[in-house]
Amino acid sequence: MSIPRPEHPNPQWERVHWRNLNGEWDFDFDLNKSLREQEVYRKGVLSKKITVPFCPESDLARPKFTDFIPAVCYKKSITLSEKELMGNVFLHFGAVDYHSFIYINGNPAGEHIGGYSSFSVDITSFVTVGENVIFIIAEDEVRSGLQPSGKQSNKYHSYGCMYTRTTGIWQTVWLEFVPKTYVKSCKYYPDITNKTLTVTGEVEGSGELELVSSYEGRPTGSVTLFADGSFCVQIILSELHLWEIGHGRLYDLEIRFGEDVVISYFGMREVAIDQNKFLLNKKPVFLRMVLDQGFYPDGIYTAKSDEELKRDILLAKKVGFQGARLHQKVFEKRFLYHCDKEGYLVWGEHANWRMDYTNGIS
Repeated sequence: MSIPRPEHPNPQWERVHWRNLNGEWDFDFDLNKSLREQEVYRKGVLSKKITVPFCPESDLARPKFTDFIPAVCYKKSITLSEKELMGNVFLHFGAVDYHSFIYINGNPAGEHIGGYSSFSVDITSFVTVGENVIFIIAEDEVRSGLQPSGKQSNKYHSYGCMYTRTTGIWQTVWLEFVPKTYVKSCKYYPDITNKTLTVTGEVEGSGELELVSSYEGRPTGSVTLFADGSFCVQIILSELHLWEIGHGRLYDLEIRFGEDVVISYFGMREVAIDQNKFLLNKKPVFLRMVLDQGFYPDGIYTAKSDEELKRDILLAKKVGFQGARLHQKVFEKRFLYHCDKEGYLVWGEHANWRMDYTNGIS
């Protein structure tokens, strides 16, 4: 059965062994915000269905409900094999608005605050071979002023530049199966003057770590080291291809650590400010950028397809814009990936407009 948004949600950190959990989930509204106290995650049956990753306010979610929603619940059964449980199992969320509680087989497994940031939960110790139940409760109080909500309307209707709200899951949910020793994270620092890429990161466990770069299939440099915890290493590139406006020119990067293999990418560019000038690769650039609020007609915060994500970028380029101010919303990683590929500049900002965390504090 086909599922919505089947593509990998984070092309800069992709493993072979993963499973997309988008599609139909059991669902219910928690309009009295009491189901967590009732411990419905232990024994509860949810009466509705919803299509993840679309929020319940959207046309694509079914059921559509556009009134204020203080909390929602999700439930899904998954089957895991003995082979999948040989290493670690991580449950990833692109974004859930706003305060998330994650339960596995009736047990609290994790909690996350923030409606725009990606997060993951290590569920290795909670799952078993065979059927397992994922239960999620998401609480959301847009009118409180105490949480970032961007352009989500604090009134029943949309008005002015305030639009339909987004509650609960609104980006892809996926499982990742990772060996016991693995690469936890990496950051990239390009140096176009010296034709090098510095990589810092962290591994779980110890052993030989190898990083291999390439450009359009051609090897461009590699490095091998013994890693234990954090590391910092430099790759000397045999070819320099600059990331420029209109030209992504991305390098591929494969990171190998024991049985763990991560597929990633990077671009070689330098950004600086010289008084009132923006410099890209040491050259001044006059910025022509569009304001992109990241709302979609039928998905609200969520594009119905990967093609729709790309379409906004291509249309902006077609009419002469070089990039976008991503307004009052943290955009999903696949959107940023398409920007990287297209040589499209982005100016990101958090969705903290009209937020007042001092409200009610004496």
